[in-house]
Amino acid sequence: MNDGAADGIAGGAFADIREQVRALCARFPGAYWRAHDRGRTYPAEFVRALTEGGWLACLIPEAYGGSGLGLREAAAILEEIQAFGCNAAAAHAQMYTMGTILRHGSDAQKQRYLPEVAAGRLSLQAFGVTEAESGTDTLALRTRAVRDGDGYVVNGSKVWTSRAEHSDLMLLLARTTPRDAAAGRTEGLSVFIVDLRAARGHGVEIRPIPTMINHATCEVFIDNLRVPVENLVGEEGKGFRYILDGMNAERILIGAECIGDGRWFVARATEYAAGRKVFGHAIGRNQGVQFPIARAYARLRAAALMVERAAAMFDGGETCGEEANLAKLLASEASWEAADTCMQTFGGYGFAEEYDVERKFREARLYRTAPISTNMILAYIAEHVLGLPRSY
Repeated sequence: MNDGAADGIAGGAFADIREQVRALCARFPGAYWRAHDRGRTYPAEFVRALTEGGWLACLIPEAYGGSGLGLREAAAILEEIQAFGCNAAAAHAQMYTMGTILRHGSDAQKQRYLPEVAAGRLSLQAFGVTEAESGTDTLALRTRAVRDGDGYVVNGSKVWTSRAEHSDLMLLLARTTPRDAAAGRTEGLSVFIVDLRAARGHGVEIRPIPTMINHATCEVFIDNLRVPVENLVGEEGKGFRYILDGMNAERILIGAECIGDGRWFVARATEYAAGRKVFGHAIGRNQGVQFPIARAYARLRAAALMVERAAAMFDGGETCGEEANLAKLLASEASWEAADTCMQTFGGYGFAEEYDVERKFREARLYRTAPISTNMILAYIAEHVLGLPRSY
């Protein structure tokens, strides 16, 4: 069966990486994921295998114990995980949060945290940005960090902070200057490294949010949490621009995951259509079945080119906000079309757990909403690329 393994975002580039990732994923078949999905439990064994294989440290420079690879390689890793039928969401944040620390962290912060993350002794899986009231309006967040001697006292809350229960560290965005006193619209926000090991029960409470998919997402409540001043990333008040690096990386990598999901759906639909016989012949002979699969494949390949372009620009240090947003938009929509086509091809069997289609179907739907919704990306393109008036 053609599983689309050679049709990655770079047309088969990084073949050695892809082959090694597929070999790791083979140890975690569908039954493993169905069990965790059914019990809403964290796939710790899978994350441990990724960590021990060095895959989650791919973006960390060799000087700090990582592989020193680029975002294109990271995208290939995540794409292959999804294309095999696994779920990289349990660990992907450790890749895209690297951008903020690598580009804006102090030498002391890099020396302290990166070797530990690379060695697997620390996990950096949580990204505390979104709040219940502000949602995607990041600049309106209310979590406050007030300087007090040699530290900051933080109060507030975060929502949809995935993997907080399973992370040692969290990158936290908080307001250090009141909004009406900030020098500019994007000023006054700061990024902190929070050690959740010490903070749990001492200023931080984490509450899981049950959802339609097994995503380990949470609410985080912060009450008079003291954060040392040395845990401030970069300059105070400049945090919004720092997390943009992480957000662009996040959108590109999520786009790569969507390409992987789409490859899985197309491969499963193709295999099933070729083997399932109704009225005396394979259903794949019918154009009503063929054409949706072929169209999903075509749109997937086109979206993959944008993901590859965005990743290459990010690696080259180019401004890539437009490309990162387009990559996530096009890949998530192509993936969802492939998911719907696969479900329709399987018919009633698509709803049966044993085929994994319904699980992957639910997982794929997330990325039209998160980490940034389709409509917000369209608004960004309209305003920042096409020059239309701001709509919100």
